[in-house]
Amino acid sequence: MPKQPRPALASPGSQYAISHLVTSAAQRCRRRFLRFFPNGFTDSTYLEWERNYKAEAHDRWRVELNGPTLRRLLDRDDSTEIVRRVLRIESRTNLLFSFEKMALRDAVRTEDGARAMARALYDVLHGVGRPQDRFERWCEALAALPRRQTRVLTWPVATVFPFLAQPDRHIFLKPNVTRVAAAQYGVDLPYQSRPNWRTYASLLDLAHLVRTDQRGLHPRDMIDVQSFLWVQGSDEYSGRTFRAAQTTSLRRAS
Repeated sequence: MPKQPRPALASPGSQYAISHLVTSAAQRCRRRFLRFFPNGFTDSTYLEWERNYKAEAHDRWRVELNGPTLRRLLDRDDSTEIVRRVLRIESRTNLLFSFEKMALRDAVRTEDGARAMARALYDVLHGVGRPQDRFERWCEALAALPRRQTRVLTWPVATVFPFLAQPDRHIFLKPNVTRVAAAQYGVDLPYQSRPNWRTYASLLDLAHLVRTDQRGLHPRDMIDVQSFLWVQGSDEYSGRTFRAAQTTSLRRAS
């Protein structure tokens, strides 16, 4: 009889995510991760390839766009400076595609666009109310930004800034890789192409599940969880591609 996938997860931190037994799928994903990074989340290659640049972006965010600083810039109606810092921090990562970067830059080129994004960003990170309401308002604000060619509201754009700002609670979603990773983990992720709370909440629940299952590897935050899932779903970690990248890395170090 074929193995049945786990049911879709309904909400972050659900009792199901906390109390389940580690499945063979979770164990298989762990073995795959360790095949590439034998020392787990402390592996030097893992740090170089997956973690350090994301952690450095988060550190820059904490210095340049922490809550009080963001609030102060908003009170001065300096949305242009907020957006400038946001884009500069993201530009040092490889998380967004070039067309997503271009669409976002076009959308916030005007003062009204910059103000709308800056206010929505503060709300999703530091606002009041349920996380669901704040995330939905954030997506609505991105959808309403001026558009030239490519739409601004994509899953990577909707999740990259919360992820870099607060990797203790937010995670980054790349659609194709994340869907493959969820399937590898035995979870039915209720994916929809337009960013929405149900899909995001289910991904957060999957992230909690991974942190619980893989606690022996000591994941520090969502950066480690997102990287773990990336290894499960990305073509970059097919055998041939990985060996070629590893050879390149060794040549750089020599």
